[in-house]
Amino acid sequence: MTQHSADTVGVDISKDFLDSNIHPSGEAKRFANNAKGHRAMIAWLAPRQVVRVVFEATGAYHRSFERTLAAAGFPMAKVNPRQARRFAEATGKLAKTDRVDAAMLARFGALLTPHTSEPVSETLDEMKELYNARAALVGDRTAALNRQKEMRSAVLKRFATQRLKQIDHQLEVIDQTLNQLCSADPALKTKFDILLSIPCVGQTTAFALLIEMPELGTLEAPQAASLAGLAPVARDSGNWRGKRSIRGGRAGFRQALYMPALVATRFNPDFKAKYQALIAAGKPPKVAIVAIMRKLVILANTLLKEGRVWSPKQA
Repeated sequence: MTQHSADTVGVDISKDFLDSNIHPSGEAKRFANNAKGHRAMIAWLAPRQVVRVVFEATGAYHRSFERTLAAAGFPMAKVNPRQARRFAEATGKLAKTDRVDAAMLARFGALLTPHTSEPVSETLDEMKELYNARAALVGDRTAALNRQKEMRSAVLKRFATQRLKQIDHQLEVIDQTLNQLCSADPALKTKFDILLSIPCVGQTTAFALLIEMPELGTLEAPQAASLAGLAPVARDSGNWRGKRSIRGGRAGFRQALYMPALVATRFNPDFKAKYQALIAAGKPPKVAIVAIMRKLVILANTLLKEGRVWSPKQA
């Protein structure tokens, strides 16, 4: 078999299949999305010099495949599905099938060379599943409380009370499990303690920072802000200067930062001074809050990078 000097592999992942395409040769093959299919694909790729395996994040469908690739030593690039779709449209590929998407991902990887990364640890993967379940339960609790206010039936009120007690118990168990998993991993525990040292960052926010943005501590400040979706995006043309705004990034991560940032504007001296200076300069409160969120992300990234806990500035 001919060995290419640099092959980029695109993989379209579905529940049952892995459709693979190799750039630039165009070779394509379908594998089952199970342990046997993963081994067969690894054997197919083994003789080649693969510089990048590109696939879209597909939740539960890609996790086992991702770990198999990592164990085999293949460099991986997990890309945002929206970004990949826009690339396909930009190249004039309007058709969307599994095979077409695999070829598109291979070309995307070859032309744009997306950043390769290692999969998160199994502990962090389990914590993310628990964290997502926790967020869903918090939403259920809010909905149940709102419904309870409108209820007149004694039976329904009793059911609502029972459901709320059940949700509170489940949240307590999830929080205990998250703490146990984090404490059992020395590296995660060290990061968790550093994050907790930041005033206004509580346990839930610290877990959000660890789980939603595991790259923290390995990035430069602008990269951290951009990945979180908190870096202002310019919209200029010629002499016209458009209004800056934030976009993209990780929405769940930003949601987890909003309340801590709001608390920081009241009780953290450094953040409070920054917030008041922005308001005095005529910035709308929401814009000022976003700036505080950005400072909070950058601070967390810096502390994790330097391996130290937060300490107040010396007067």
